[in-house]
Amino acid sequence: MKAFCLALLALCISQTAPAQSVTSSPRNRSSLQTVEPNTFALEGLTPKPIVLKVQIEAPVYPTSKFQGALGSFAPGTPVTLLAMSDTAYRVRGRARHGDVAGWVRLTDVQSSDPNLYANLKKLYERTRQVDELIQHKQVALGMTSQEVQASMGKPSRKSSKITAAGKEERLEYSIYEQVPQTSTGVNSFGQIVQTVVYIRVEVGTLSLSFKDNIVSEIAEVKGNPLRGGGVMTVPPPVTGF
Repeated sequence: MKAFCLALLALCISQTAPAQSVTSSPRNRSSLQTVEPNTFALEGLTPKPIVLKVQIEAPVYPTSKFQGALGSFAPGTPVTLLAMSDTAYRVRGRARHGDVAGWVRLTDVQSSDPNLYANLKKLYERTRQVDELIQHKQVALGMTSQEVQASMGKPSRKSSKITAAGKEERLEYSIYEQVPQTSTGVNSFGQIVQTVVYIRVEVGTLSLSFKDNIVSEIAEVKGNPLRGGGVMTVPPPVTGF
């Protein structure tokens, strides 16, 4: 009887306990996270948070479609920029009813930088391109030394020189490929079998020259590591934030 009561109690708890949703920590989320369709997050893309100032009484909405206002920000309220779309900013700040994060119209807030919106779009697009290169372990003209090493790892060789034009750095990378190698043998049943093993083979050496910490030249020093492909280019880093 006691065992039956314990089993019944466990069943009741399992049916009434609320389901727990697992959410990733903002620290672990991608910097290019999409907040909602046709929008993108900005947190983590700039060295420090971007603070805007509300110009007029500004309604704040749960989505970038401006439907069903959550409240409003008073004129002069400072808000932290979280995300953007073509028509709206997602911000966090102290609204009249309390702390809130939501969407406001671009024209309802202002920045000391008149080119902020254009520069943020450039920053996002460059970050997207560089992230894709790093994901595929590739390099391009316009990348920084830190971005190259995030993509390619520690260089095989590193050197630098100082000229009248300034300091120039060069990184060299030994490029490897996994090449299939087939071996033939006999198994325990006397049958002839073939086994494919992939071995790591060096196919060449890639040299990257840097000027002001930006890749200015990519050259094949040994072999053909680029496999006849062209050299890619990304825009230089966007600064001023």
